[in-house]
Amino acid sequence: MLPITERVLAPGVVLRAVQTKKFKTSMLGVTFLEPLREETASLNALLPKVLRRGTQAHPDMESLSAALDDLYGGGIEPIIRKKGEVQCVGFWGSFLDDAFVPEGSQILESAAGLFGEILLHPAGDGTSFLPDYVESEKANLIDKIRSEINDKLQYSLARLRRLMCQGEAYGIDKLGSEDQARAITGEALFARYREMLETAPVYLYYCGSADADRVEAAFRAALTDLPQTRRQPVPETLSVAEPKGEVRRFTDAMDVTQGKLTMGFRVGGGFRDRETVARFFLLNAIYGGSTNSKLFLNVREKLSLCYFASSSLAMNKGVMLVYSGVEFANFQKAENEILAQLEACQKGEITPEELESARRSVVGSLRSSLDAQGRLEEYWLNRFVTGTSYTPEELAAEIENVTLAELVEAARKIQLDSVYTLRGKEG
Repeated sequence: MLPITERVLAPGVVLRAVQTKKFKTSMLGVTFLEPLREETASLNALLPKVLRRGTQAHPDMESLSAALDDLYGGGIEPIIRKKGEVQCVGFWGSFLDDAFVPEGSQILESAAGLFGEILLHPAGDGTSFLPDYVESEKANLIDKIRSEINDKLQYSLARLRRLMCQGEAYGIDKLGSEDQARAITGEALFARYREMLETAPVYLYYCGSADADRVEAAFRAALTDLPQTRRQPVPETLSVAEPKGEVRRFTDAMDVTQGKLTMGFRVGGGFRDRETVARFFLLNAIYGGSTNSKLFLNVREKLSLCYFASSSLAMNKGVMLVYSGVEFANFQKAENEILAQLEACQKGEITPEELESARRSVVGSLRSSLDAQGRLEEYWLNRFVTGTSYTPEELAAEIENVTLAELVEAARKIQLDSVYTLRGKEG
């Protein structure tokens, strides 16, 4: 089991450090956790892009890139993620681990220092961002929001989430909307930046060979100018245990040749405890989350009703989504069979072979995350957002012990809430 250290550097500022010598690179991350809101989603999404354009010491991309090149070709990238109803705003970086640099050289402190520059000393006069950077990145954000319609599957999933979760923050896109982005001014963006620095909880992450004391000292030095304020707690995600009424149906028509059928289910409320997470991880793999799942083998392969059919879970939100590519004429048949496969799980019609195949798949995926720094960082961010701390190895061990009866109990909590179809235009 990899050694994990968690330390509170200041109220609302938490460091999680993973000590390992298995990677040639070390990974650093800084994430601010904001509640997902219509009025701030696009502002938050734009912030790291503008910050990454330059600092007071390295005022443009060229000089910032040169500073990264000096750190043996390291990289720092802005990243926006959505975890339940939490918007995760920040940066992650990858640098050559100190164990692989010439003796006497130290990358960690310099890399953390560059993170601090980008976060706390943006290019400009200290009272505003450079207008050219704001306008340039604002145009890029609008283009990115517009381009989401080009990926019809992701567009369909986003539409389902928004329609199914009307009145819930989960329906908001992590980038906000084009109208929100277009309305952003430099003054509003800088005000949002100052507010986030002062109020948002901060999650710091490190994975590499350095010991925890050295990692803590590096981050403390880099973030000396971070406001020492009383921060908000990690935002909560509202979970809805069951549908509020009859199944709701939504349809859009576009110039497409392949239909998209997406279905949203409530799974009895959000959950975080290791036992429930293990059961639903395994159940999802059996139902639609693996290439040996019931949806894949029956709806796609055996009956040829879909080009693809899969399921995914947002556990702390308590939502399961099924997504598939379907011929227009097969929408109803595909929906019926997707529900039939769920009913089979609810009746316990899961063969020992299906159960063990899914178990091996999920356990193998968790254990392989220990060999991929990006997946490991994502895993621990999920744990921080949900306020849990069990390791991938502990979750894998829990999955090994899940019984068929426990899977059936979990499956019976799942209820269809909404159905969204993307169809072709008539004629």
